[in-house]
Amino acid sequence: MFENQVVWITGASSGIGEALTLKFAAASARLVLSSRREEELNRVRDLCLEAGLEAEQVLVLPLDVTDYDALRPSMTKVLSTFGRIDMLINNAGISQRARCVDTDLAVYRQLMEIDVLGQIALTKVVLPQMIKQGCGHIAVTSSVAGKVGAPYRTGYCAAKHAVMGFFDALRAEVVQQGIRVTTITPGFIRTNLAINALKGDGSEFGHTDRNIAGGMEVNQAANVIMKGFRKGKPEIAVGKGMEMHALWLKRFFPRLLMKITARVPPQDQL
Repeated sequence: MFENQVVWITGASSGIGEALTLKFAAASARLVLSSRREEELNRVRDLCLEAGLEAEQVLVLPLDVTDYDALRPSMTKVLSTFGRIDMLINNAGISQRARCVDTDLAVYRQLMEIDVLGQIALTKVVLPQMIKQGCGHIAVTSSVAGKVGAPYRTGYCAAKHAVMGFFDALRAEVVQQGIRVTTITPGFIRTNLAINALKGDGSEFGHTDRNIAGGMEVNQAANVIMKGFRKGKPEIAVGKGMEMHALWLKRFFPRLLMKITARVPPQDQL
């Protein structure tokens, strides 16, 4: 299904982005790997080559999605290399671990820049090309936090709610133009998300919290996501823990969910 398709993945240097990259490599896609860490992108590229891709099938394209002036030249590089973009996976992002009262406004601003505006900006650059092609697929990694509020994650939840709303609306706009939009909704996945999360002063959280440590293994999560892509699902929920039940509790028993999230002890959040 993905053979020879050009798939551009942001946040490809680790976690879900890296795991998806290797799944697409196994499916013989042509890959564009982006993140801010070129050394790690080169490591992932080497894994793609070990999986059977040729060097000309993988483009390492370092990119900070908040460097808006760099986005269009980056797309031009992709088009000059592969001639088209079949799929864009907006997977760059950062999380938060701090109480609202202890979180600097600059941290909220940074979360919105990276998790929301960066995804929107790159999508807006790529979307006209997909419309010109008459086809394309845009995906974004949101979160269960994009539908459920959780303590110590006010900024992250706000950002992921915004992502979910934007891409749900975009789906309705572009479906008649042959463009698919998929929202990925992970629960707790064993990645470095918590380690790299921002504390209230903007410094790194620095360790994995209990929920993520006990979450779904990242390669298993990538398998679920790939299966959802193949089935054409507009939204792909992925996870194995109690947090996944929050998705239907929010819909059918919202007051119960609010009571549950308010009672979660700090040691399970931080």
